[in-house]
Amino acid sequence: MPDKKNRITIWMPLLLALFLVIGMLLANFLQNNTTRPLPLKVFAQNDKISAILNFVEQNYVDSVNRNSLTEEIIPQLLKKLDPHSIYIPVTDLPAVTEVMRGNFDGIGIEFTMQNDTILVLQTTEGGPSEKAGLLPGDRILRVDSILVAGVNMDQDTIVEKIRGPRGSKVNLGIYRPIRQEELEFTITRGVIPKNSVDVAYMAAPGIGFIKISTFAKTTYPEFQEALAKLRKEKCHSLILDLRGNGGGMMEPAIRISEEFLEKGSLIVYTEGRARKRQEYRSSRTGPASNLKLAILIDEESASAAEIVAGAIQDNDRGWIIGRRSFGKGLVQEQALLNDGSALRLTTARYYTPTGRSIQKSYENGLDDYYHEVIQRYSKGELIQKDSIHFNDSLRFTTPEGRTVYGGGGIMPDYFVPIDTSGLTPLYRQVTYGNHVYQFGLTYADQHREELSTFPTPTDLADYLDAISILEKFRKYLQSQNIPTNASAWRTTSPIFRTQLKAYITRNILDNEGFYTIIQELDNTLLKAIEILK
Repeated sequence: MPDKKNRITIWMPLLLALFLVIGMLLANFLQNNTTRPLPLKVFAQNDKISAILNFVEQNYVDSVNRNSLTEEIIPQLLKKLDPHSIYIPVTDLPAVTEVMRGNFDGIGIEFTMQNDTILVLQTTEGGPSEKAGLLPGDRILRVDSILVAGVNMDQDTIVEKIRGPRGSKVNLGIYRPIRQEELEFTITRGVIPKNSVDVAYMAAPGIGFIKISTFAKTTYPEFQEALAKLRKEKCHSLILDLRGNGGGMMEPAIRISEEFLEKGSLIVYTEGRARKRQEYRSSRTGPASNLKLAILIDEESASAAEIVAGAIQDNDRGWIIGRRSFGKGLVQEQALLNDGSALRLTTARYYTPTGRSIQKSYENGLDDYYHEVIQRYSKGELIQKDSIHFNDSLRFTTPEGRTVYGGGGIMPDYFVPIDTSGLTPLYRQVTYGNHVYQFGLTYADQHREELSTFPTPTDLADYLDAISILEKFRKYLQSQNIPTNASAWRTTSPIFRTQLKAYITRNILDNEGFYTIIQELDNTLLKAIEILK
């Protein structure tokens, strides 16, 4: 027995060693056929992303495109920071730059797609198309001998063919309905202004109206020109419409604010972790500082538009009218990358003169952030002012003692709800089907020569009433199998009547004619006129 025990004792270490070797070999076999531990240096903390990309590129089972992976990673990374830090691919940068620059290279036409064909609505005054002889109502059939009408070519593709660098030429084949003939034009492309001042006109005796759609490099000189025009028409009060204005460049917003303020007035200041506080003050007493002023805002007014509204409100300089603005109070700086792409990074917050940050919360993610405006409707905020609640800790006071709030947009001094009085099922059906616009476009196009004899919006609108344009539209709806019962028609037809005249006038005359007529339905604008009178 002792001999047997001794033999087991002697062999036990050898057996254990053998099992260990077998286990190691088996483990190594399994690892080589499933996963393999990465070298520790791959996970170097200082450049983990590059290390992972390197390892993937060198070892992944299939070939990979490192650039494509990088393009996917960067936007996802920036989403974790805030909603407005973004990556702009090199392919998208020209279009983004174009918006901020305030001009683009092209031929200078305003158009729409009708029956799978480009219909010219207007030509830019003094632009290449006007000089070449294009007219409103012309149809573009061919671009450089390529058929683009009636072939289901998408609009973006056609625009790409028409556009090109300034100085280059494009040949257009045109059909002109008035003469019922096809014409050929060779147009030299040029620099086309992309106006950010949509319109400037006298909304009432002594009360001017300027609508700014974005803040670009050219916005301030456009604004100066518009204001000078209104001054000549004896404007002593001004309505500045920033509804739907999503912002843009900060500098033109500051310069426009300066027009209305006394010298030394604080307009806005910015501050960030790596950016010292920087104040922007009025360098002079603005030439429009004597004008009575009202600014219109809504839930789509953001960023630079909120800078203007905040500066005017906090300096007790004018009235803010409409609905609570979007709430974007972050400042981005743009850095160009080596491949021509760009990074637009949030580097600071901006604060209104009383010290308000109007940036709304983005703690619950991007979807919640951008759907917050929709939630305002469901909560009743766009209809009832009492549905809006602010945190008392975000209360501020203007020099004249008015209470204002931070933390979520600019709250207007005068709240104007969205108008739901005429929103019948008939109205929704007609609007969703875009029938007013399409009827107006077709009618204007078919009667362009006759309608063009009326020189003013008022003359044209009176004529459209005289020929019962509303009744013609009702017959059109019935031909589209849209019922127009007496009750719904009585409620909704006044809206249709004004919209029809406005759309037809825009097609025949210009934007000023459109706004002159459509203001009958604009309760926010009408409220501003009431306050300024």
